[in-house]
Amino acid sequence: MLAPSQAFLQLADDRALDFVNTVTRTESGLYEYLQTDSDVVAWLQTMGFLDAKEQPAFRKGALVGAARHLRDTIKKLILQKKDGKRVDVAALNSFLSHARYHVNLVRKAHGELDVVHEYERSSPEQLLSPVAQAAAELLAAGDFELVRKCESDDCVLWFYDRTKAHRRRWCSMASCGNRHKVASFRARQKQAAGD
Repeated sequence: MLAPSQAFLQLADDRALDFVNTVTRTESGLYEYLQTDSDVVAWLQTMGFLDAKEQPAFRKGALVGAARHLRDTIKKLILQKKDGKRVDVAALNSFLSHARYHVNLVRKAHGELDVVHEYERSSPEQLLSPVAQAAAELLAAGDFELVRKCESDDCVLWFYDRTKAHRRRWCSMASCGNRHKVASFRARQKQAAGD
């Protein structure tokens, strides 16, 4: 079993991809990070989409259901774009149509000014609309040569390769990258022993 909600994966270098990565593979199979409405709220707070003090309440299960639907929609669109297919924008636009927000100019603690988009949050779809917007921006402006799935055969995670040389291959060097290195080392040792 994985750590509690506070240990959400943040390795994609893109919040929409981190949302897709809320389903991961473990030794015992796929693990679902978004099991309850509270998990979705915790993810939104962890990723900065929702203030830590906010605790929205909807009909039980409505938020997690909407979040999983949005995640599946985003993943489908990413796969379409990666495969060079026409991206079917209708489902994502359905989420975006719920977005209602206003813009404020606010003074931060150090006197700096910032533009803040304050979203309405009276429905699960409205609460998730900033995530849908992040996905729309990725699909419209992202360099999909740099949007990649981890090269490990048993990994399901995605990332945006923002490295200088654009040679990132693994979701994380600490997990899949390290496993690959160890397997390669063992294979070389085995081959050397057989020679």
